[in-house]
Amino acid sequence: MIHVKIVNRSHHPLPQYQTLLSAGMDIRANLSAPVEIKPKMYEQIPTGLYIALPEDCEAQLRPRSGLAFKHGVTLLNAPGTVDADYRGEIGVLLINFSDKPFVVHDGDRICQMVVARYGKVEWQLLESLDETERGEGGFGHTGK
Repeated sequence: MIHVKIVNRSHHPLPQYQTLLSAGMDIRANLSAPVEIKPKMYEQIPTGLYIALPEDCEAQLRPRSGLAFKHGVTLLNAPGTVDADYRGEIGVLLINFSDKPFVVHDGDRICQMVVARYGKVEWQLLESLDETERGEGGFGHTGK
């Protein structure tokens, strides 16, 4: 269990998991008026949420598959990362890839948040790396 401090300045419930085995919690728009996102444009949508993560954690904002599939709306910077030292309001950059305007209403579920622990990297500078079966193959190298 990861304990995260949260300030909720919206009038919506705290983010929550929709099913027992969900990895992400739904995040809702906190709007005083609907926001229209024109085709091929993006808008920052406020959430009214402020969090303080433990030092070894990050929060990732990820698209909701239903918005992408049904409306062509996703996150511009997917995944968006919230660092442990950020204390501002969580904003969600939604982009409309469709040919029709999309309207975001107060309380709409606009993305998912996944909180996870991570490890810091300490680089070991070498002249070369060990050989593997894959080697330098990338970008479709392992399948057709």
